Amino acid sequence: MPEAATATRATIGDSEFDRDTALTLREPGVYDIDLSAGWTIISAVNGGYLLAVLGRALADALPHADPFTISAHYLTASQPGSAVVRTDIVRTGRTLSTGQASLFQYDEQGKEIERIRVLASYGDLGTLPDDVRTTAKPPAFPPMDQCFGPEDGPAPVDGSSAIADRLMLKLDPSTLGWALGAPSGKGEMRAWFGLADGRDADPFSLLLAVDALPPTAFEIGLKGWVPTVELTVHVRCRPAPGPLRVSITTRNLAGGFLEEDAEVWDSADRLVAQSRQLARVRLG
Repeated sequence: MPEAATATRATIGDSEFDRDTALTLREPGVYDIDLSAGWTIISAVNGGYLLAVLGRALADALPHADPFTISAHYLTASQPGSAVVRTDIVRTGRTLSTGQASLFQYDEQGKEIERIRVLASYGDLGTLPDDVRTTAKPPAFPPMDQCFGPEDGPAPVDGSSAIADRLMLKLDPSTLGWALGAPSGKGEMRAWFGLADGRDADPFSLLLAVDALPPTAFEIGLKGWVPTVELTVHVRCRPAPGPLRVSITTRNLAGGFLEEDAEVWDSADRLVAQSRQLARVRLG
């Protein structure tokens, strides 16, 4: 962890991430929130942060607290400021409950605009058996002190990526060619990940982690915004304390769209989350 994060280590429930994803219950199933400008890239609110916001709303609305699977369709770009989240319980069961939620903001004429819609199933991660049969292996990349973060590069343009100040990101040097003007051509991005205030990971910060690294499109040789169209996350277990390792790959770019497959591993070498998203890229 960076020295600053260690000195001001936050706890789950008492960190900037928790405060900025907290919602106020207006009436049953309806929540108000002020989307923080601290989680933006350029002027758009990060999709993983938004997913954590809706994830917390559903955790409050459903009888189960932990997201097992959550699928989001990003309809329009969210902006910092006031928003409302509306939830609906689809089904409740003994081990899983399913709900849906949408986040809305208002345009200059006061018209309500839907930004993101999710469908999710929740359960209790603490009740899952401790059996693992897998061929998946943790990603192999250098230790944290041999990786590089935003602080190691040129000073960013003011306001270009506020989210970087709230994350502890240390990128694998082999996926940093794009930052040096020599992208590898491989759709890969790997990094150590944490929150800058030292807060340990939980299921909701995993929803952020899968969408917090630079786009794999950069290492393919493309530039510019890569907006998410759809993102599905599977949370497999509660992460152990300590930094996470995130590995993202893209195998196919066609028709101006690419997929990103992410794996998140904890300090105990457990696969704690997986995701796939479809994103749009600008070609040429």
